[in-house]
Amino acid sequence: MRRLLLVFAIFLTFSSVAQKQEADLLVFNGVVYTVDSEFNTTEAFAVKDGKFLKVGTEASLREEFDFSEELDAKGKSIYPGLIDAHAHFYGLGMQQQRVDLTETKSFAEVVTRIEEFQKRNKTEFIVGRGWDQNDWEVKEFPVKDTLDQLFPDTPIAITRIDGHAMLVNQAALDKAGITTNTEFDGGDIEQKNGKLTGILVDNPMMLIEEITDRTDIETQKKALLAAQEISFSYGLTTVDDAGLDKRVIELIDSLNNTGELKIRLYAMLSNSDKNLDYYLAKGPYKTDLLNVRSVKFYGDGALGSRGAALKEPYSDRDDHYGALLSPVSEFKATAERIAKTGFQMNTHAIGDSANYMVLKTYDSLLSDSEDRRWRVEHSQVIDADDFKYFSKNILPSIQPTHATSDMYWAEERLGEERIKGAYAYKKLLNQAGMVALGTDFPVEQVNPFLTFYAAVDRQDTKNFPEGGFMREEALSREQTLRGMTIWAAYSNFEEQEKGSIEAGKFADFVILDRDLMKVEIDKVPETKVISTFVAGEQVYKN
Repeated sequence: MRRLLLVFAIFLTFSSVAQKQEADLLVFNGVVYTVDSEFNTTEAFAVKDGKFLKVGTEASLREEFDFSEELDAKGKSIYPGLIDAHAHFYGLGMQQQRVDLTETKSFAEVVTRIEEFQKRNKTEFIVGRGWDQNDWEVKEFPVKDTLDQLFPDTPIAITRIDGHAMLVNQAALDKAGITTNTEFDGGDIEQKNGKLTGILVDNPMMLIEEITDRTDIETQKKALLAAQEISFSYGLTTVDDAGLDKRVIELIDSLNNTGELKIRLYAMLSNSDKNLDYYLAKGPYKTDLLNVRSVKFYGDGALGSRGAALKEPYSDRDDHYGALLSPVSEFKATAERIAKTGFQMNTHAIGDSANYMVLKTYDSLLSDSEDRRWRVEHSQVIDADDFKYFSKNILPSIQPTHATSDMYWAEERLGEERIKGAYAYKKLLNQAGMVALGTDFPVEQVNPFLTFYAAVDRQDTKNFPEGGFMREEALSREQTLRGMTIWAAYSNFEEQEKGSIEAGKFADFVILDRDLMKVEIDKVPETKVISTFVAGEQVYKN
């Protein structure tokens, strides 16, 4: 009898071992922030077929699974793959092929960089981006005279950091056929004393973009892969690209199919008849890597270039209100068209007038609809009476580093009272129940840890201002991390597949060199990515 019992016990032991499931990867010895509904932490998780299989203790997972590979996190913090809810991924890649004018401290420095670029590249049309007159001693828009003298025969188009103003030289104006008599709607073709200054604001910039947008496929491919490399190095596994054309989307899809482009992209269609006619008729397009189900509409311009549409005049320019970039009737007609489809509408709105138009229209169309999740991109200046329109059906998509970039001059633009409703992230969170966080790169830096720092501390990396800018609008660390992961996923209709470390979701995660939830807040901007994983595959290692 004893022998039989012994044999039976041995049989059970071996049966237990034999019943272990196969898994691809065990990640253990980490501080794992799952960002689930309870915001739980754990020490390990298992991955199989590109998805999280189970989270738990190392011991329990080893008891249940056999692993092909193991990764010792060595006590480092692990988070869901970071999501940038509003950026310009393709634009970032293209910027790598052009003159970088970011952080220039004068127009003279802008000119120097253009000269150095052209000596190296000898291009037929010089294109660049990144200047910001608000960072210069002379805080006025530059004029084209110097560029005309230095480059009389080579067209030049250099875009302001926010993408809402452009300086061009006479050669570019001639090539585009722009004169003092050129008609336009929305924006400005600046003139002084009856002569063109070279400054174009918002819609007229398209006249230049039409003659520069002749990029060959190889350059486009190079741009997309460069943007991917940069994004992975910062722990981004999903990026929402706020404005893409059909041809770029199709190139992205083809690079997904070849395995060259592995980052996940949420594509907002640029609002053009060609894009809408094609995609709205076909319906959303979704793969594991690419999600095409939203339309990007520009409501107004930017505050920095005084193009944002305000209800009352700018405090620093009499009788100037900014401008909507399309007639209200056109915006409403487009919104009504989208509302009849399965597509989401994501509208750029900076000024309180633009935000009111967007919110009021959204509310009228979605009041009887469930789960449409239309987004207000930036939600930057909101009238006190208009916060009430935000909800989980009308979501604020915000970029915290805009607050810390604009804070040096924002109150001059808006005045003491109006600034109270600007960059009001806590108010937006309290009303909507969540906020989707992004960077708007390359308008701001790609670095999501600057987003985290700006949201929580409301200071820039110079520790300015003491005590924080409108500190009452700061988000907590947990709220900020949710905004960069699960809430951003929700804003993309993707919360069931990403945004947290939970069984069944894509195994997208990032290992950092410090704990965002515990490290001194002023050390957050120095955070480095150790590894980035997409679908359980390591795509970046520091």
